[in-house]
Amino acid sequence: MTLFESAVFGALPLSNRVAMAPLTRTRADDDGVPTDPMVEYYRQRAGHGLIISEGTWPAAEGKSYSGQPGIVTPEQIDGWRRIADAVHEAGGTIVMQLMHGGRVSHPAISGEERVVGPSALAAPGQTHTPVGKVDMPVAHALTLDEIPEVVEQFAQAARNAIAAGFDGVEVHGANGYLVQEFLSPVSNIRDDRYGGSPENRARFAIEVTRAVVDAVGGDRTGIRLSPQHNIQGVLEEDDADALATYLAVAEGLAPLGLAFVDILNASPTSELVQRIRRTLGAPLIINSGFSTVTTRDEAETLVSEGWADAVAVGRPAIANPDLVARWQQDAELNEPRPALFYGRTAEGYTDYPSLEAVRAEA
Repeated sequence: MTLFESAVFGALPLSNRVAMAPLTRTRADDDGVPTDPMVEYYRQRAGHGLIISEGTWPAAEGKSYSGQPGIVTPEQIDGWRRIADAVHEAGGTIVMQLMHGGRVSHPAISGEERVVGPSALAAPGQTHTPVGKVDMPVAHALTLDEIPEVVEQFAQAARNAIAAGFDGVEVHGANGYLVQEFLSPVSNIRDDRYGGSPENRARFAIEVTRAVVDAVGGDRTGIRLSPQHNIQGVLEEDDADALATYLAVAEGLAPLGLAFVDILNASPTSELVQRIRRTLGAPLIINSGFSTVTTRDEAETLVSEGWADAVAVGRPAIANPDLVARWQQDAELNEPRPALFYGRTAEGYTDYPSLEAVRAEA
């Protein structure tokens, strides 16, 4: 198995095993509708074996950042359809990441009266809103009656993504957002069937993913996990508890026949990552760095030695729309411009030159 050979994950055909990681870029309009630069951005990157879209909110309460797109309204669905069509016309495969930010939001961002989470706790620190930086608000603890409503929001968002022409969806269960907030004993201090034991804390992730599978099929559904990433106050510092929690998630998801599991972890070969993989039984996409850059050599090794079935990359995909071709040819890469990662214009977004353009100028 090599990095550049094709694969099939469930119903998803991959032309190679380099996935574009989900990357927040804040280029949607004020109503969460994808824009023209977004269409071009994703089209440019269709050479990746799989594109996983930026985190897209399934409900207004789940919106975490100004400029983040949604998949709720007809206008949002139509906007995403233009992106799916452009990627398909360029020969690519694309899935939509469904991201509910949970307590990582603010009413000034979402336009809603509250933020929600498993418990009435605030995420640490501050967030950027249209009116400046403010403290994170205390979340409303979802009630037992409200949890099924949120689960259904994910399921409907998945239906909307498929209606927009996407090949599949990914449940965002990572990076300190709502699904992972339920997994951590620090952000989840409930004493009902959704809190306390690892099995109870795993319940919400399993229910969300099962509902999405029921909506669009297991062969079109993946999930992203970031065990022990310890970000945004979602701490999983007890090794034994983290292992028990994520194995409970994996055991609950195993019967669903998922297309893939996408794991963000700095130690891809660790017992934690590989036991999740074996227990869940789906193809593994590994993302080895959040603050480090995945290199071609590392990606090739992870796939060729069997530690992963594909590798997701972030910053190299931002700066190199034709990353796979560059890696295949061992060509020089464009350097990312982090100051422009987040913005509302095409600058630093769709203006990275292709290898063909670079060579034409040489």
